[in-house]
Amino acid sequence: MKINEEGIQNDSEVLKPLKASRQTGTADTIVTINAVQVGGPDIIVIAGPCAVESQEQLFETARSVQSSGAQLLRGGAFKPRSSPYSFQGLGEEGLKLLDLIRRETGLPIVTEVMDTRQVELVAKYADLMQIGSRNMQNYPLLKEVGMCRKPVLLKRGMMASIEEFLNAAEYILSQGNENIILCERGIRTFETSTRNTLDLSAVPMLKRLSHLPVIVDPSHGTGLRWMVPSMSKAAVAVGADGLLLEVHYRPEEALCDGKQSLSLDEFDLLMVELRNIALAIGRRIA
Repeated sequence: MKINEEGIQNDSEVLKPLKASRQTGTADTIVTINAVQVGGPDIIVIAGPCAVESQEQLFETARSVQSSGAQLLRGGAFKPRSSPYSFQGLGEEGLKLLDLIRRETGLPIVTEVMDTRQVELVAKYADLMQIGSRNMQNYPLLKEVGMCRKPVLLKRGMMASIEEFLNAAEYILSQGNENIILCERGIRTFETSTRNTLDLSAVPMLKRLSHLPVIVDPSHGTGLRWMVPSMSKAAVAVGADGLLLEVHYRPEEALCDGKQSLSLDEFDLLMVELRNIALAIGRRIA
């Protein structure tokens, strides 16, 4: 990498991440969210509904996934949807519901922030702030969460290369926030039989190039409920540090992404199977 006399990279050179790179000699980063450690020997599972829809839906789902072994609860209060007429989430009311169930269960909360104007509000409630695929290259937002210092779950853009993904993480790191978890969630290809193409080769590649922990979202990666268990097990086998799974107490009634959401019983069975896969590679489900 060449830098000119002003200390600026030449545009003709391939941009290489700095702070995110293993070339810095940095040891594996372990991100701590309350008492949960991501990036260590244990594999963590984040589970919950795509969107917070009601107190009944959130509370029943949260209690069940916790009893099955999930360590963090996911739930969207603000939802970026392809159509402006689709359910957009409950907003701050959804955040308040997430806060209530956290107080009851102790589960740390993972929820998405979509806009720089939301960062302060979401940070008030969230234990882990998610940057969704559509915002992976929203540089003002990346800088804002970088200054916020709350742990960040950064999803790979649906058409982003590994290099672009790591450079997005660099924006957060450049502001002083080192608590970043990378999430492979599938990329857009010519294949139409699945919602996206889940790029599991990204897991060992990212772990070779970067010291940041890497998790996988097979729910968005496939868009098909029946495929999620197989891809979850494959993700653990290739070295993922965790999984981000959509689970709903009544998937057929979900207002958002019901077709890719596991039922409570399906999630419970998957957790049993995942523990066996983890043991086979010398790890364990936390």
